[in-house]
Amino acid sequence: MSDFTHGLDQMQPAEQTHCLGILPSQLAATSDSEKLYSLLTDYNFIEAKLSASGVQALIEDYDLATCPDIISSEQKADKLKLIQEAIRLSSHIIAKDPTQLAAQLIARLMRFEIPEIQALLAQAKHQKNPWLRPLTPSFTPPGGRLLRTLTGHTDWVQAVAITPDGKQAISASSDHTLKVWHLETGEELATLKGHLTYVNAVAVTPDGTKVISGSWDNTIKIWDLATKTEILTFAGDTFAVEAVAVTPDGKRVISGSWDGSIKVWNLATGEVIFNLKGHSSFVQSIAVTPDSKRLISGSGDNSIKVWNLETGKELFTLTDHADWVKAVAVTPDGEQIISGSYDGTVKVWSLSRREKLFTLGIHNSFVQAVAVTPDGKRVISAAGDKTLKVWNLETQAELFTFTNHIAPVNAVAVTPDGKRIVSGSSDKTLKVWHLEIGQENLSYAGHDDWVNAVAVTADGTKVISGSGDNSIKVWNLENGEELFAIPGHKDWVKAIAVTPDSKKIVSGSGDKTVKVWNLETGQEIFTFTGHTDWVNSVAVTPDGKLAISGSADKTIKVWNLETGEEVLTFIGHTDGIKAVTVTPDGKRIISAAGDKTLKVWSLGKDENILATFWNFAVKNQLFTLKGHESFVNAVAVTADGKWAISGGRETPIKVWNLSSRKEAFTLAGHADAVTSVATLGNKVISVSDDNTLKVWDLLSRKVVATFRGDSALKACAIAPDGVTIVAAEASGQVHFLRLELVSSQ
Repeated sequence: MSDFTHGLDQMQPAEQTHCLGILPSQLAATSDSEKLYSLLTDYNFIEAKLSASGVQALIEDYDLATCPDIISSEQKADKLKLIQEAIRLSSHIIAKDPTQLAAQLIARLMRFEIPEIQALLAQAKHQKNPWLRPLTPSFTPPGGRLLRTLTGHTDWVQAVAITPDGKQAISASSDHTLKVWHLETGEELATLKGHLTYVNAVAVTPDGTKVISGSWDNTIKIWDLATKTEILTFAGDTFAVEAVAVTPDGKRVISGSWDGSIKVWNLATGEVIFNLKGHSSFVQSIAVTPDSKRLISGSGDNSIKVWNLETGKELFTLTDHADWVKAVAVTPDGEQIISGSYDGTVKVWSLSRREKLFTLGIHNSFVQAVAVTPDGKRVISAAGDKTLKVWNLETQAELFTFTNHIAPVNAVAVTPDGKRIVSGSSDKTLKVWHLEIGQENLSYAGHDDWVNAVAVTADGTKVISGSGDNSIKVWNLENGEELFAIPGHKDWVKAIAVTPDSKKIVSGSGDKTVKVWNLETGQEIFTFTGHTDWVNSVAVTPDGKLAISGSADKTIKVWNLETGEEVLTFIGHTDGIKAVTVTPDGKRIISAAGDKTLKVWSLGKDENILATFWNFAVKNQLFTLKGHESFVNAVAVTADGKWAISGGRETPIKVWNLSSRKEAFTLAGHADAVTSVATLGNKVISVSDDNTLKVWDLLSRKVVATFRGDSALKACAIAPDGVTIVAAEASGQVHFLRLELVSSQ
């Protein structure tokens, strides 16, 4: 127990809260730098302050200490900044669930071999309740360009704008809302509701008092930013608004629509000044020159048009893109246009010469948004390849790439001081980044796309993962190091199983095949073909002789792992198979499907019976378990073969008695679809699109411990030791965790 904790324990709750609130500022005021430094490197203080005052107050304590007047040692200040940044990076998680503090700090800071930080993490391991301790540095560490993540939207973030004072960001989303955020604290200040469907565009007036939004509900809405209320709605003959902008003089609103038209509105009266027609397809982006005299539009007809805003006349058209022009921006001097296109390129054009100057660069996917820094020297592009890129406009060089989103990046804005950027993504988050400082990419190694499946070898030495990047990776379970990658599938790897002798991997893929690999060498042994759609799940019988595959083609196939032959096809589900498992006695298969059911099938007792049912496997169906209200994504069986555990699109997990063929009870606690389940003894592990992994006790029917990831968790597995757990994330990360039932010593 630290001196701080001992002292705090002697106080009443109200005194504790007061002490936690004033102690750091008192120490700073008296320039007691040693005690302040000791306090801010004490895990017990961090935990207590978070509980009493919240995450932002905790972050601000570090601002006090890192002032040169308080702590003059740059080395000490740098150490405190690492802790502060780790807290800030974790803020969207620990603000919702403070119990995740220890796991977050350990996973973000364990790579720093700094005595004070390692001592802090040693303190963090002494938890009073069961928890899941990260074994590897699987979260983004401090020191990089990512500042914080903003969560709250329930669908794609389509657009983002920043107020002229740089203090607030406004985001527009497919969840029909706009949100207002405090950029310094990350706090959600308000949600603006009123649109009836997707909100695709947002802008802020130059005086910072109003927000303009455009939606597929065919309207443009004007909101008062101070009161967070709707002032006006522009409607009429507008059609599916794709883009909005405000002229720099603050007098006019411009909208671009799906019907190819551009309207110029009087902001004060809502009257249409001009209706500009000339594009032959939807208008997806618009920008206005700094002098408010010209309008630039980008369209699905692959062209850019420049218009006179005083006369409403088209001035000229720029063509060179090979696909939709999704984004346009104008440099602060009004001389150049920057465009981003679905052809993957970012191009630069001269307004005065009316021609393309050069292609700045290319993404690996469609470009969704572009922005220019206030000094006009750099361009930021956001793309479907899940990245943002920063380019030097003068040298045409790519400066660096931001990677942390797990889905297309649809929007980007730069703060007025040019120091930060804010991005919005189809992963439903906004991220705030340092533009001036920080290393480029410090993320822990993982996959380049969703990790859809994980399995642990029976000997407890290796983990196998399968991903949307089409690869399989083999990891050392003891230290989390990647041993090697196995390419070979031509589409997402959706399923992984390992034979009981730990010698072979079985994988299922979106390329409709099942492959068998030598685990030692990574060499392919067999490719099983026969499914006509994605293979979503695979399993191996306990004797290691048969592989089972479940496919979106609604069938289950049984394969001989010794000969490579197809043995059986089970038919009976009316929708795609999501998961399959084999009972511990090897006699039955349990399948979960999109038809809301689980089915139990007989595998037969010997090869002769299997042969008898060749392609007549519907007769092998024993019974159906009904009770789910939507897709069933996952199924597992307890080691004694008595219980089946299933999870699906609805949040409760169902536990079934296989003898009575009835639902026994449910486990409630997840807030989104359950994506995978695993069992060992009386424990069930589940992961969900709510970003959490939960460990359940089947006897008490309660959650034992919870771990929260940065994004949706898609798969889980338990090692034979019963305490090492592997979780796979949509971010591409593979988390190695240890279930600590008592305080770590």
